[in-house]
Amino acid sequence: MTARVLVAKPGLDGHDRGAKIVARTLRDAGFEVIYTGIRQRVEDIVSIALQEDVAVVGLSILSGAHLALTKRVVDALRAADAGDIAVVVGGTIPQADVSRLEEAGAAAVFPTGTALEVLVTEIRKLTGTPASS
Repeated sequence: MTARVLVAKPGLDGHDRGAKIVARTLRDAGFEVIYTGIRQRVEDIVSIALQEDVAVVGLSILSGAHLALTKRVVDALRAADAGDIAVVVGGTIPQADVSRLEEAGAAAVFPTGTALEVLVTEIRKLTGTPASS
C-alpha cells in the first residue's frame, strides 16, 4: 500500500511554490500526496488528515509562526486520537528552533535548503516505505 502524505500550508502564508515542489517530489517518489492549498486552518488540516487516512502531515511554514502552528496541529491530532500521524515541518526555520519543534511533537524538521533527496529519505523512514524500483 502506498503511504499517504498531506502537504498543508497553515495560517496566513500565501507562498506555496516550495510546498508544491515538495508535493510533486513526494508524488514522483511514489507517495500518494494530498495538497491542501494555502491559508488552511489547523482544524481543517486535521480534518483532512483524518478523512484521507494519511501517515504524515507535512506543514510548509514561511511566516515565522512555525512553533505555534506545529504545536497546534500536533495537539489537535492527539485530541482527535490520531497522535500516530507523524507531523513534519519545513520552510523558513531557524536552526535554533529545530529542537523546539521536535519537543512540540514534530517527527522531522526540514529548514530551507534541505535537499529534496533528504526529505524523501526521511519520509520513507517515517512511513516504512521502501524506495521505488
